[in-house]
Amino acid sequence: MSHHNLFLSHSWKYNEAYGNLVALLNKQIGENFSYSNYSVPKDDPIHNAKNDKELREAIKNQMAKCSNIIILAGVYATYSKWINIEIELAKEMNKKIIAVQPWASEKTSAVVKANADHIIAWNSLSLVNAIKALKVT
Repeated sequence: MSHHNLFLSHSWKYNEAYGNLVALLNKQIGENFSYSNYSVPKDDPIHNAKNDKELREAIKNQMAKCSNIIILAGVYATYSKWINIEIELAKEMNKKIIAVQPWASEKTSAVVKANADHIIAWNSLSLVNAIKALKVT
């Protein structure tokens, strides 16, 4: 069994995309793949952080448990302060970044793709293969 700790970066403005990403991963759960999701849930107390520094530390603590950071590479990511901070934290902690290009998206985030260790199309098998290929042991 191959188990992976993952941080799924996302914007709550695009909650449906996050749900679809989780569904992609869940399709592949079986005897050769399982995962734990360390992304920050919508109702997590992390969102009650007193300031940006406290929120950054909370996100860093979540990411520390993971080998891979998965980021939806939709164009909105380019303008998201927190996704950019998550990229910065991933780089600082030597975490592998997988950029997932949204289904049928013509525009994607150049910032996310420039920082990714692997860029994939919207496909569950491609996502799991990238996770396995980039796993830090």
